Amino acid sequence: MSKKSPWTWVPSLYFAEGIPYVTVMTISLIMYKRMGMSNTDITLYTSWLYLPWVIKPFWSPFVDIIKCKRWWIVTMQLLIGAALGGVAFTIPTSWWLQGTLCFFWLMAFSSATHDIAADGFYMLGLNHHQQAWFVGIRSTFYRIATIFGQGMLVALAGNIAVLTRNVRYSWSLMFYFAAGLFIALWLYHNWILPQPKEDGDHGAMQAKELFRELGRTIRTFFNKPQVIVGICFMLFYRMPEGLLAKVSALFLVDHQHNGGLGLSDSEYGLAQGTVGIIGLTLGGILGGIAASRHGLKRWLWPMVMAITLPDIVYVYLSYAMPSNLFVISTGIFIEQFGYGFGFTAYMLYLIYYSQGEHKTSHYAICTAFMALSMMLPGLVAGALQEMVGYRAFFIIVMVACSMTYIVASLLKIDPNFGKKTAE
Repeated sequence: MSKKSPWTWVPSLYFAEGIPYVTVMTISLIMYKRMGMSNTDITLYTSWLYLPWVIKPFWSPFVDIIKCKRWWIVTMQLLIGAALGGVAFTIPTSWWLQGTLCFFWLMAFSSATHDIAADGFYMLGLNHHQQAWFVGIRSTFYRIATIFGQGMLVALAGNIAVLTRNVRYSWSLMFYFAAGLFIALWLYHNWILPQPKEDGDHGAMQAKELFRELGRTIRTFFNKPQVIVGICFMLFYRMPEGLLAKVSALFLVDHQHNGGLGLSDSEYGLAQGTVGIIGLTLGGILGGIAASRHGLKRWLWPMVMAITLPDIVYVYLSYAMPSNLFVISTGIFIEQFGYGFGFTAYMLYLIYYSQGEHKTSHYAICTAFMALSMMLPGLVAGALQEMVGYRAFFIIVMVACSMTYIVASLLKIDPNFGKKTAE
């Protein structure tokens, strides 16, 4: 049997990884807004869906030992497809809120588990040269999944609503379509994914060994230099974005008499789901190039300013209330470009902090704090916005940017870290 080319499965695997995440974190916001929920309830319920990614580092060892990673991938894809179908089925019912939240929770846990298995399988299924070569390909197709979800799927629901004049029916049909797509991905990956010899069951490992190693990992993580500063940076660097992320999406689609811009689903799909994601991607690419040339320490403060100052775009939009989609899209592009550029410093610091023994496990714990940094502000963002209104809320976000500057000023970073010559 000939060896399968990575081109046959790496792009589709990371496209499949991106779809459930964007569905849980973004598409759910727009759906609940269209179904008449308050911003307080939307942000509270959907922010809790970050929890599976928060606990992912503590769940990942069990994924490693219980079954092979290929089994986890195809099983989770089947569950995600079922969860998408479950959301579609429950939307028209009288218990739509409880039903959709239940299936979004199933999707979130399945997606987080799929992430663990897919990233591990990527290292097993490819040699070192292929891993380096395809790292950009996997990121690109993850971004394509994000554009497809926020752009095309949201626009599809909006277009069906125009035709049917029934919001619930339109969102239900869109989720049935997404479920069908994911079942197709499951069938394809069940057939196409290679079966590396290293990807075997590890059930023989004793539970005592597992918990002993987990305890050692956690202990060494909290014994690192600058641990308090590091954790504060992980939690507060993105605090303004944690407040802004969910409310900004709701602001874009909320009715004008509520202080929103009143974008249709198609307009939202273009402005945020396409133009915004392109800005985010370009900012991330430029940030990576800049850091690789001069190091994280040299670019830390430009990146701090990039991730904070463009938030003023939403202050402008909430006061100017433009109706021109080009103006709105340009503002979103600027804010997302700045976020992509500034987020590079955050990701590089997680790598910097994770250096040394158990670096893979320590990085996984860092990503738990990363998810927590978005979850905690998101829990209260909607209630705060409804209390003060969109305009005052976006000003509060700008004031919260001071926390980003404070935690960044406390960092001690090796000037050579991140430079290409440092290797």
